[in-house]
Amino acid sequence: MTNLRTRDIIALGFMTFALFIGAGNIIFPPIVAQQAGEHVWLAALGFLITAVGLPVITIMALSRVEGSIQILSSPLGKIASLILTVVCYLAVGPLFATPRTATVSYEIGFSAYFGDSASTLFIYSAIYFALVMLVSLYPHKILDTVGYVLSPLKILSLLILGITAFIIPTGTISPAIHNYVNSPVSEGFINGYLTMDTLGALVFGIVIINAIRSRGVTDKKLITRYAVWASLISGIGLTLVYLSLFKLGMGSHDVAANASNGAVILHAYVQHAFGGFGSVFLAAMIFIACMVTAIGLTCACAGYFEQITKIHYRRWVFILVGFAFVISNLGLTKLIAVSVPILSAIYPPAIVVILLSFFWGLFRIPTRVIAPTAAVALLFGIIDAMKAADLARFLPTTLTNFPLSEQNLAWLIPALLIFVFATIHDRMKK
Repeated sequence: MTNLRTRDIIALGFMTFALFIGAGNIIFPPIVAQQAGEHVWLAALGFLITAVGLPVITIMALSRVEGSIQILSSPLGKIASLILTVVCYLAVGPLFATPRTATVSYEIGFSAYFGDSASTLFIYSAIYFALVMLVSLYPHKILDTVGYVLSPLKILSLLILGITAFIIPTGTISPAIHNYVNSPVSEGFINGYLTMDTLGALVFGIVIINAIRSRGVTDKKLITRYAVWASLISGIGLTLVYLSLFKLGMGSHDVAANASNGAVILHAYVQHAFGGFGSVFLAAMIFIACMVTAIGLTCACAGYFEQITKIHYRRWVFILVGFAFVISNLGLTKLIAVSVPILSAIYPPAIVVILLSFFWGLFRIPTRVIAPTAAVALLFGIIDAMKAADLARFLPTTLTNFPLSEQNLAWLIPALLIFVFATIHDRMKK
């Protein structure tokens, strides 16, 4: 029986942490902190529940089923499980998240130097995805390339930024605005939920399991144990990063008053803290952060599609990277406009499947409980998707005014009710 060394477990945890931290995770907390003002730590509490808690729980759930979304979602039925799995991989992979890593890293780190023209984005994304493809072609070495090289660089840059946020504050804390005035915890909760890291965790699960196996570990209990350790290490890392970014954004009103997004705050802060070197530092940090995430997504997607087709892994790498390269050149605005409605529909049933997977043993037939609960979550997720796509005018008023509808959580109460009824039904039937 092969056991991982302590240094391998730490590297695995660092790799898991690095896979999660993309540009969106870095630029999002500062804007929440600025808008939450004096209620920043209440907002941070809600944010951490969904931005850290759910992804960590997802990795733990996947570690019990060999990292497979399809096994995790099997109570939905064979066809529904396959559809959910494929849609998750496509949405979080080549159709959205992977191309977004290129567009976000370019717009935040390099557009100030090279402009916003389509030709410069094309050249940048070509170089970017060539590097992603080069590493992704050798998945058995991902713990060496990502765990021992890229992840430490990423963590070091985040550590520098995080420590600087406490050493060099920007100014006074501004008053809370918007929903942070009266409900900072729930508003932070919703904003953490909208980071969509849970879907990313669904995809990264197989990458983590394969990284453990690449070290010769075959015992299922050991694989689960090491995956749980990796998720806990990454959860601690995510928490520390988010807390430092909240601290950075707290007094940012003095350097970036009424900022429209977190990228504006980050740019202003690194200029304030590091001077002219700040822009170079930010560009390097965002580039490495996005690169690691893109590699993880590509490896996971190629590995999955190799399993369900007869096409070799390396061919899938070429196909997926090619798609991501083409889509990335549509630009960030178009990507977000298309992806947000799709992700809004996928997320609710995915959460249901993940959370209920821990309770399979309590149900006589898990399908009786999980399938109807996920179906209701999907139905209300589609309603949220239509609202995100500005199609609410085609919906009956009653469907757009459900409790928690404004927070994109209208699915929660109906799903809980169906869960209770389905559980009672499952216990009463043989």
